[in-house]
Amino acid sequence: MSTAQHKIGSGFGAHSTADDVLAGVDLSGKLAIVTGGYSGLGLETTRALSKAGARVVVPARRPDTAWKALAGLAGVELDELLGSVRDFAERFLDSGRTVDFLIDSAGIMACPETRVGPGWEAQFATNHLGHFALVNRLWPAVEPGGARVVSVSSRAHHFSGMRWDDVHWRTGYDKWQAYGQAKTANVLFAVHLDRLGAERGVRAFSLHPGGILTPLQRHLPKAEMVERGWIDEQGNALNPSGFKSPEQGAATQVWAATSPQLAGMGGVYLEDCDIAEPAVEGDATSGVKAWAIDPAQAERLWTLSAELTGVNAFA
Repeated sequence: MSTAQHKIGSGFGAHSTADDVLAGVDLSGKLAIVTGGYSGLGLETTRALSKAGARVVVPARRPDTAWKALAGLAGVELDELLGSVRDFAERFLDSGRTVDFLIDSAGIMACPETRVGPGWEAQFATNHLGHFALVNRLWPAVEPGGARVVSVSSRAHHFSGMRWDDVHWRTGYDKWQAYGQAKTANVLFAVHLDRLGAERGVRAFSLHPGGILTPLQRHLPKAEMVERGWIDEQGNALNPSGFKSPEQGAATQVWAATSPQLAGMGGVYLEDCDIAEPAVEGDATSGVKAWAIDPAQAERLWTLSAELTGVNAFA
């Protein structure tokens, strides 16, 4: 199939930071919502957007932790997400504000088999379904602002396409393949949201932020990270592993949300502050897999997600 997945030569790269891509950019008067915006890459995203003048709303399920992490950041508003996504969305809509950037950065990775809600697999539910519901419920604030919606995926989408016959892994659970399916879902979500929203001025992107040691690894035993060559026995990151700093890791999502270089574009997967090329067979280190940008699968996932969550702004 033809694809818009080709580099545009942004001038940025793997070593660029969120501050680099926002150098000289004034976001005064802009409003961003950043899920997971008080930890890891989300926190660095919040800091960079705040520094550039944006108002940043951070939903938080751990408000005490969030308050400490966000202390001293100008223009940052914390909403204690102790109830449902619906409650948060209704409170935000009641404020009468519109959204310019909605960055879905929260997530979990490679956790033990866990069920949430009506028996949903936790990684698929947290990384995809929660953000699907959030964007659809916030649509009355997203559409008027012609917002950009940024879905933070991962190179891990190479691990698995959609397991259509068993998306909730009721049999044969594998923590890494389940994570891979959830990250594929993040890409497919952006593909179809962009298709639906483009004529309304809303564009959507997905991305791989890079490998970064953050609290995302909290479910991984230390021994497994040592075996993978990520850290040494003392817990220090190993340079050969190619990890980015959190500031570098946040760069691509900030670039996706704000860069004028992406004007008129959407529905594409990004890495290292540029549009990614299609993945090459046998190379799992870069690029986007065809299954993650297939419009038919994207539409199928949208339909399934709407059925599961009971929410569809485009119904």
